[in-house]
Parts: sequence; structure tokens; C-alpha cells
Amino acid sequence: MKTLRYELADGIATITFDEQGSSVNTMCLQWQDDLAQAAEQVVKDKAALKGIVLASAKSTFFAGADLKGVMRSQASDGPRVFTEIEGIKKAFRTIETLGVPVVSCLNGTALGGGWEVALIGHHRIATANPKTQFGLPEVTLGLIPGGGGITKMTRQLGLLAAQPYVLESKLFGPEEAQKLGLVHEIVASDDQLRPRALAHIAASQGQPEAAQHLWDRKDYKMPGGTPSNPKIAGMLSVAPAVLKQKTRGLYPAPEAALAAMVEGAMVDFDTAMRIESRYLAGLMTSQVARNMINTFFFNMNSIKGGQSRPKAAPRYKPQKVGILGAGMMGSGIAYSQASRGIATVLKDVSQEAAEKGKAYSHKLTQKRVDKGHMTADKQAALLSLIQPTASAADLKGCDLIIEAVFENRELKARVTQEAEPMLALTPEFSGFFASNTSTLPISGLATASAKPEKFVGIHFFSPVDKMQLVEIIRGAQTDDETIARAYDYVQALGKLPIVVNDSRGFYTSRTFGTFVMEGAAMLGEGIPAPVIENLAMQVGMPVGPLAVLDETALSLSVHVLDQTREDFAKEGKSHTATPGELLVERMVKELQRPGRAAGGGFYDYPAGQKKVLWPELKTRFEKADVAYNQQDIKDRLLYRQAVETARCLQEGVLTSVHDGNIGSIFGIGFPAWTGGALQFIYGQGVNTFAKRCAELAAAYGQGFALTAEVISSLKQHQTVY
Repeated sequence: MKTLRYELADGIATITFDEQGSSVNTMCLQWQDDLAQAAEQVVKDKAALKGIVLASAKSTFFAGADLKGVMRSQASDGPRVFTEIEGIKKAFRTIETLGVPVVSCLNGTALGGGWEVALIGHHRIATANPKTQFGLPEVTLGLIPGGGGITKMTRQLGLLAAQPYVLESKLFGPEEAQKLGLVHEIVASDDQLRPRALAHIAASQGQPEAAQHLWDRKDYKMPGGTPSNPKIAGMLSVAPAVLKQKTRGLYPAPEAALAAMVEGAMVDFDTAMRIESRYLAGLMTSQVARNMINTFFFNMNSIKGGQSRPKAAPRYKPQKVGILGAGMMGSGIAYSQASRGIATVLKDVSQEAAEKGKAYSHKLTQKRVDKGHMTADKQAALLSLIQPTASAADLKGCDLIIEAVFENRELKARVTQEAEPMLALTPEFSGFFASNTSTLPISGLATASAKPEKFVGIHFFSPVDKMQLVEIIRGAQTDDETIARAYDYVQALGKLPIVVNDSRGFYTSRTFGTFVMEGAAMLGEGIPAPVIENLAMQVGMPVGPLAVLDETALSLSVHVLDQTREDFAKEGKSHTATPGELLVERMVKELQRPGRAAGGGFYDYPAGQKKVLWPELKTRFEKADVAYNQQDIKDRLLYRQAVETARCLQEGVLTSVHDGNIGSIFGIGFPAWTGGALQFIYGQGVNTFAKRCAELAAAYGQGFALTAEVISSLKQHQTVY
């Protein structure tokens, strides 16, 4: 057997999971065969057995399903996948119903299928380790737990109590597992696992219940009651509607998980297990699951593993970081740094403005203190790391300085030249400088720097404390060491870095701009505003394009448009504004509707009430006779962003697929069910995508046109599993 070892000594059968050539144990096809063989072996050895111990030879217990296998599956593979799942469960069931106590020795993390392997044991012992995680994250990858996870967790905890762990993929450590009754003992170190397991087996001899799960006992009752209980039935009548409100019908996995939980609770254990297998087989062969696994597992691991980080540069750990500008962005970055233990100098033009920026961190932490999530001491320690100042001299010795001032070239140049001489400079280390611009090309801003090779774009998203993505922009002269340091800095904040090359709007702002401007263009065509906003939500965008424009300020879009025209004019070219840009410009310059912060834009904001669409949009823009197609509107909103992403890939603004997918989901809210803007293309096939783009381009303009170079670049970058 290549993925596990079976040893029998002194009446104890030990099954040790140890997949060859892999750092973790997975449910690969070889493991499925080996497990079936081990199950046959324990049946043969039954007469000699006192107990069975499940253990791992890796640093974690078990990682779960073989996701590359899922990536290769097609819709027609359903019956094969169902048979495989049932085969795994048959082996689980053989081991756990043999009539001898089974003990799982959990020396580390067990997630998904790994947690289902742990649940074979009637008795579970875990090593105390704050990094260990247990649970069922399948729903976040478009799948459901199908190795008994749903059936067993529901029978252990009850229909209501199991929901956070099954439907919301809530993970838990050894201590919480013990409180839930999912882990029975915690030991201080791994070397105590086996002695405790043997002691438990010895103490259980002659006790039939020690060799049975709760749900296999004659007197078993489901905690909280079954669906026939009136209280549970009342809750279940509204549960699908509540879930639909969250998923908008775009994510089949949570709905399948709820169905498997409820249907399984009405039948016997073996039937419940089969129901679970059927639902999982359907999902494992679905496009949404492949999209989500591709991005939330493989692409995410590429980013966490530093695939876009220059390899040669040594690791960098930020010690003291300066921030110029204590507005929303600057104060948000200061909080993110201080909450990770990084000494922060927050500089603004006056001490008062800098203090106001620090007060933002006080406001955020106070909420946590009030809820009991943070102690007053921890709060004081965090706040003591932020030094508000009006003096550039206080920046002396910073290893990184980030400017987060208003989007104006001259202002940015001035603060760069004032602060840059304060950067740390020793024989071992010279500091680097970053701009948090969202649109201005980095190579242009770097002309104000004495060391353009040490100048980089680090673009945060608002609000900084909530947004996980950070876009690192390489200027024409930025060197590899500076990119690597920027990458390490972003990871030190616990955020997700993507690396892009310089251009106007980089990747995220440029692509995001196409989404909001497509929405504005539709309004200009006479399509009713509520139709545009609602269809954007139906396709999975977090909010409609007009609502987003209001939040980011229409005036900012016009400022960017004016700046672009000016830049083009300097180069002797003229910039042709899109229909969407012209409509936004009209809203600001003619109709005096600059956005939410200035009182109103596409929406009105009555005090203390929900926002409402500005009534005059109907009279000024809507055309009663305009014929519109709902599918076209949905496609325009998604395809326009995907086309722009593909262009960024072909132009070299994006250099990898994982940066494009993670960047689009975490930076601009591209729907997670698609797996991101590039996976949206690959999921349907490049040729199918190109065909639909040609139809949209013919009807709605060049924004949807794909050149032969873009199509060829898409094919070149496609991942094969």
C-alpha cells in the first residue's frame, strides 16, 4: 500500500496515513484503494483485535479530497464519482462498525475529507496547538462534505447547531471541538497521543458502547429534534428563503448541504449517507465547483506561496513604516499595521489632522473592547504603536514610507521629495518608498524620487481594515528586491498581494471602471436604473454599478477623465471618452450630482432612511420605448470586466492568471461563483467566450471586441490540471 501502513501488534491494528511523495495526506485514487484493502484486512483480523488506532505520519492529520481530480471531472462523470464516494464510505463504515473501539490520533489539522476520516474514530484525541484547525470548508469551494461529514455532524450536534459548521464552513480548534463533544481528549504533545489511545482501548474492553457511535446506539435521539418536531419544522420552512437571499441562487453548494442535512435527518443513517453522496456527486461534476476550487484553492495557494514574488530576494520583515496623509486611506493603513505589531508614524499637514487619523484606530478597537473581543491593555498596546505627527523629521529611520495623499501629481511629488530622505539608510538596509495611488501610473510618479528603482505602487482598497486585497505595481524602474519587500510587507499585514505592471488604472481600477461605466452607458441608452442595479445583483456583483459610482464619487471619475485628457493632450493625442464617462460627466458638471459624499448622485440619501434612486433619473434618462434584453444586460456587466482582464493579460499588465482571478474577486467584487474574471472565460471555454463577445461587440460597441492577440494570450495562459 502506497498511502498508508497497516500494522497489527498486541491486538492493536494501527493504520498510519503516509502518502508517498506528498507533504499531506489526500483522498487520491490510490488512497481509496489502499483504504478499502485496510478495511478488508481488519475484518480478517477481527478475532485478534482489541482496538484500532488511526494516525498520521505527516505534520498534519489529513488534508482531504484530491482537488486536481475534481478539476478534471466532467458532467458525464457523475455515476463514476458517486461510486467512488460510496466506496470510501463503505470502507469507513466497515472500520467503525466492526465492534472494536477505534481511536483517531489528531496530531494536526484535519479539514474537509480529513475531518471525515477523523470522525471514523469513536474516540478522538487531539494535540493542543493553536494552529490546528478542524472542520468542513467544502462549501467555500463549491462542494459539500460527502464522506459522512454532513450526516455525522448533524447527528452529533443537531440540525440547528450543525448549520454553522456545515453551511457556513465554520472551522474550530481542539478546545472548541472538545466543548462540542467532537474531540474527547486533548494532550500536550504528539508523543502522548498513542499512549492515551492505547489506555482508552484497554479501559474500553468489555464495553460494547465504546465501539459504537452515538447514532448507531439503540437509544439515539437527534439533539434538538428531527424535522417532524414543530419547532424545527417552523424554522425549516423559512430556511431555504433565507439561504436564497444570501446565495441569490448562484451557489448550489449551500442549498445542497441544507437539503442533505434535512433529508438525511428524516431517514436511517445508511440512507442519509447515500443522499449525501448523491448531492456531492452532482456538485463535483459542476462548473461552479471547478471555478471555485481553481481560484479559492489553487490560485489562493499560489498567492500565499509567493508565486508572483521575485524568488532571489531575502525575506523582509517591516519594523517601522511611515504613512503620509491621515485621511481615510492613511488612517486605515495605520490601523492595519498597528494591529499586526508594526510601529507606525502617521504624518499629516497638522498635528490635529494626524491625531484625527489615529482616532480612527481608537474607534475601530473600541467597538471590539465594548463587545469583549479585545482587552483594554491590548487596545492601549495597539494604539501606542501609532505616532501621529506634523513633522517629517519623525519619519527618520522608517524602512518603508507610503504616501496616501490626494490623487494629484504635483502634491504626490512634493511629499515624496520631502519624506524620502528620512528613509533608513545603513550598510545592511536602505528603505523603500511606495505610493497608494489607485490610477496614476507609477513610472510617472517615480520621476519625483531620487531612487526610482526603490519606488513601488502599493494600492490598498477602501475600507482598508475590511478589504483583503492589495495591488503591488511595478514601475518601469522598480527592482526585484523592492517588489519582493512590498510582497512581504502585504503578507505581514495578513492581506493578499497581487503583482501587476504599470499602466493607467493598473489592473483593478481599470477593470472596475469598465463595470461602472457600462452601467452608466446603459442608463444613457434609456434602460431603467432599477433594472441595471437589480440585474447586477442577480448576476452576483455585491452592489449595482450606479450605487458604486455614488460611493466612490462621480466627481472622482470626472477628475480621472480630466487628468487623462490632459495627459493625452501633452502627448499630442486626444482621448475619446466612452458613453458611460460622458454620462457621468454630465451628472457632475451639468446636473450637480457629484456622489454620496456631496449629498447625492444617482441616489438620494434622506437622513436616517434607506437610500433611494434619484427620481429625476426616470424623467431625464429613461426611454419608455427602449427594448432591452435582461440576459444581455447581465452579460454586458460581467463580460465587459472579463474582456478588460483578458486585455490586461495580453498587454502584460497582469503576468499570471492567479493574480487576475484573486484580484477581480477580492478587489472589485467579481462574483465568486465564476472563480474570477479569467476563470469565467476558461470555465466556458475561450472559443465560446470569444463568440459571445463578438455578438456583444456587434450590438454594444468596441468595449467587447477581442483581438486575435488577446485570444491567443488567453489560450497560452490557460492552466491544465
